Amino acid sequence: MRDDTPSRTALWVAAARGLGMLLPPEARIAEDRYGTLFASPTLAKLLERPGARPLAQIPGLKSWIVYMQVRTRVIDDAVRAFVADGGDQLVVLGAGYDTRALRMPELAGTAVFEIDHPATQAHKRTVLGRAGVDSPAHYVTWDFESRPLDELAEELVAAGHDPTRPTFTIWEGVTMYLTEGAIDASLRAIADWSAPGSRLAMTYFAKSRMERPSLVTRAAQVVVSRLGEPFKFGWQPEELPGYLADRGFTLAQDIAMRDAASELLPASLAASVQSADRRIALAIAQESIAVAHC
Repeated sequence: MRDDTPSRTALWVAAARGLGMLLPPEARIAEDRYGTLFASPTLAKLLERPGARPLAQIPGLKSWIVYMQVRTRVIDDAVRAFVADGGDQLVVLGAGYDTRALRMPELAGTAVFEIDHPATQAHKRTVLGRAGVDSPAHYVTWDFESRPLDELAEELVAAGHDPTRPTFTIWEGVTMYLTEGAIDASLRAIADWSAPGSRLAMTYFAKSRMERPSLVTRAAQVVVSRLGEPFKFGWQPEELPGYLADRGFTLAQDIAMRDAASELLPASLAASVQSADRRIALAIAQESIAVAHC
C-alpha cells in the first residue's frame, strides 16, 4: 500500500460484506449495509434495485461474499460473548472499513477504538461523512511504516482506552500481508494493552496455503501483489499455540473457515467455503502480561 493511497484490499472486504445483502436470507448472517459505500456510491444504489440479486451468483464472487459472511460472523459472535461477559472495550487493529461500531447494537455501551493508516482512515471518515453517518468509534491514526508499535498502547490511552480493563482486539485480514517481524511486533503491542481477561481474534493463512497455493490462491496472489499488498506469512496450525504463548496469549480456539461455514450455513451454501487453511484464532491474554498504567 502506498503512503497516500487507501487500502484496496480493505475496499474489497467492505464490498463483499455489503454484497452479502444479495444472498438468500439464510446466508445473510453478518449484514453490513454500509460496506458497499466504500467501494462506490453507485454500487450501493445498484444493490437497492430488485434485479441486483444475480450479482451474488457470479462464480468466484459468490464464494468470496459467502466466505466474508462467515468470517465476519465468527468474529462478531466472539465479540458478543466478550460483551455478554462484561467486556466494554474493543480495539480493531488495521480496521480498514470495519463498521462494527455502527452495525452491532451490542456495542452501544462499548468503547470502540479503530487503528489504521492515515490514508485508509481518512477515506473511511470522508465516505461516512458524505453519507451522513456519524460513527461512535474513536479513531486512532497510525502510520505503521514510520512509527514503532511499542508506542501504540500509549496512543490508545490518549484516545481514552483503559489498559487496566479487559479489551477485545480484532486483527482481521492482516497477518497474511505482514513479515514475521511485523507480526511479532504487533502481537507484543497487543499484549501491552491487554489486561487479564482480554481476548484476541486473529485471522491467518495456514502455511500450506502459502507454500502450496491452489489456483485460486495463486490468482489472488497476483492481484494483491499488483495492488502492493502481497501475501507474505502464515503459520502451520500446530505451531500457533506455542507462538502465541511466547507473546503473552493462550490459544482458545483455532477455527477453519470450512468448519465454521458448515456450522453456520445450509450445506448448499457452506460448499462455497471449502478452504481449511483460512483460519481464525481466538486467544486469551495471559495474566502475566498485564500492564498497569498508574
